[in-house]
Amino acid sequence: MAADASRLLGDSSTDLDKKQVVETTEKTPLTSKIKYDWYQTESHVMITIMVKNVDKNDVSVEFSDKELSALVRLPTGEDYSLKRVLLHLIVPEQSTFKVLSTKIEIKMKKTEAIRWEKLEGHGETTLKHFTPDSTLKYPSSSHHTKNWDKLVVEIKEEEKTEKLEGDAALNQLFQQIYSDGTDEVKRAMNKSFMESGGTVLSTNWSDVGKRKVDVNPPDDMEWKKL
Repeated sequence: MAADASRLLGDSSTDLDKKQVVETTEKTPLTSKIKYDWYQTESHVMITIMVKNVDKNDVSVEFSDKELSALVRLPTGEDYSLKRVLLHLIVPEQSTFKVLSTKIEIKMKKTEAIRWEKLEGHGETTLKHFTPDSTLKYPSSSHHTKNWDKLVVEIKEEEKTEKLEGDAALNQLFQQIYSDGTDEVKRAMNKSFMESGGTVLSTNWSDVGKRKVDVNPPDDMEWKKL
């Protein structure tokens, strides 16, 4: 009987240990697995948080002169927080963030075109003028080097292919036309837009270049001169 009791007790103890291992594994927070990288250009400091399938309404990012605070509600219901005291000053009003399907991109505007030795810091540091070569291989939170020039190109391509809607899509189209246009196209767009009070945008310089462009609002709108 004693042997049987010992065996039963041993089995019960083993089952309990297994249960505790499972529970510990299940309770490991997802937030501890989330990583972020950072890099810089002459004008901005970029932070990329590696998290997927986050709703843009569940992301809050706040900027101050020397602090960044990001709060993300994950699909699991957990909260991920990233708070950093920055090494140098930024321009909060010109700093933005974007939520993509595979990551969150934070873009902070530098106040000066200087190279940051690190992301965080207190007190005075030696200021070094920014050189483009410094973006090639630069330390990040993951303690490894990357080809940041390649990453910048990839981000720009991703921004081009990102689907926009409404006024944002229309503005992007106009910007692309203007950017790719000849000098005559640019002159035509500027002249037609200014003379028509923003109601006409033409790329035909041979037409608008020889006349004053009249105001021509949509049929359901009335143009009023301010």
